[in-house]
Amino acid sequence: MNPVKEIVIERPKCDKGIGDIILSPDSAKLIAGVICAPFAIWPDDRGYFMEVQRIGVGLAGHFPKETTQISAAVNYPGIIKAFHYHRHQTDCWTPANGMFQVVLADLRPESVTFGRRNTLYVGQLRPWQILIPPGVAHGYKVVGTGPATLIYATDRFYNPADEGRIPHNDPHLNYDWELQHK
Repeated sequence: MNPVKEIVIERPKCDKGIGDIILSPDSAKLIAGVICAPFAIWPDDRGYFMEVQRIGVGLAGHFPKETTQISAAVNYPGIIKAFHYHRHQTDCWTPANGMFQVVLADLRPESVTFGRRNTLYVGQLRPWQILIPPGVAHGYKVVGTGPATLIYATDRFYNPADEGRIPHNDPHLNYDWELQHK
């Protein structure tokens, strides 16, 4: 069995905090290449319907049919899953239920937004999809009192050699996961 080769990537040195809070899909403070878009939810007396992805349309419309993978993660309240990044893979996240505190950090030294961190509160109260390009570290914390489900499409099949990991409490990213009391 071949061991997975660790990806070494330059990490910016950030001040403690949560970076820019993104309140609008067209925010000028979004990390370069990250795209957010609201998606429709159709509720009725039976529950609700949401269209997660449509091949060839929307944020993941350019993903190749042959290698697109769609996965889901169910997470319990307070769980932190952070951080990881990809060298080649692009992710498109769709929060299906619950609420997430999504964190993005630009690790690309050549990017105009290198070192920028974004915090997005998305889910049932803010139904946005998030397109995350390669080189942008990403993770989340489930906020609220119930479980949360994240559905995500990737433009290629999972490859552990493409993925790098950074601890949620990395001193370089210096993200403050504590309740902000704002």
